[in-house]
Amino acid sequence: METLTDKIIAKKDRHIGWIVFNNPARRNAVSLEMWQAVPKVLAAYVSDPEIRVIILKGEGDKAFVAGADISQFKEKRSSPESVMEYNAAADNATKVLQECSKPTIAMIRGYCIGGGTAIAVSCDIRIAADDARFAVPAAKLGLGYRYAGVKRLTDIVGPSFTAEIFFTARQFNAQEALQMNLVNRVVVATELEKYTLDYADAIGNNAPLTMASVKRSIIEYLRNPEERDLVACQKMVDDCYASDDYKEGQAAFMEKRKPVFKGR
Repeated sequence: METLTDKIIAKKDRHIGWIVFNNPARRNAVSLEMWQAVPKVLAAYVSDPEIRVIILKGEGDKAFVAGADISQFKEKRSSPESVMEYNAAADNATKVLQECSKPTIAMIRGYCIGGGTAIAVSCDIRIAADDARFAVPAAKLGLGYRYAGVKRLTDIVGPSFTAEIFFTARQFNAQEALQMNLVNRVVVATELEKYTLDYADAIGNNAPLTMASVKRSIIEYLRNPEERDLVACQKMVDDCYASDDYKEGQAAFMEKRKPVFKGR
């Protein structure tokens, strides 16, 4: 799989597709090339029928993603044109992640700052270690934050917590993040990977068509009302009822066994 940079590791393990942010020397800060690589990896996983769940993590135990790689700013964010290119790459990566048809999990250890928070909130589920730290320090850097990113965070934590996160620009611990609904679960750091893998296995054993139809409905819900494609949502529901998996689910229930879903 061609991913543009060795700072994004794509690896497949059974039904799980991993995306690893591999820049530990800079606490996995995201470069332009890393933003550009993420959609390519996601596209490969979406087209692979063996992949049921996608997990994103940071290399090492210090950070999920500690924001953008500021060392690149002078070279790649110094002119209006370069700022537009960088922003377009970041926006595209988070949009593709949010609209990915397969379930996504952010496995968060350590720092999840700025662009790291943007990546995390673009995932379906966020599981954090108890040592995780969250912040969006745009106000300390003089950065403008575009509507799509503000809306994505607001959809999850609400207007008041979004204001607090942006206005204070401070770091929030894992328990504060849980109280804000910024994360789904907080677990002891040493148990994070096992807990996340168990979650991924539980998801991976469920019916892919059902999950894809629910994911599509969530995506449409997050759009502006006039942009929602409810016909497409209903078609995916109808496809579930017409599928072999629907028959398998009924048979397994009656036979008191675990279903074996094929995604068709």
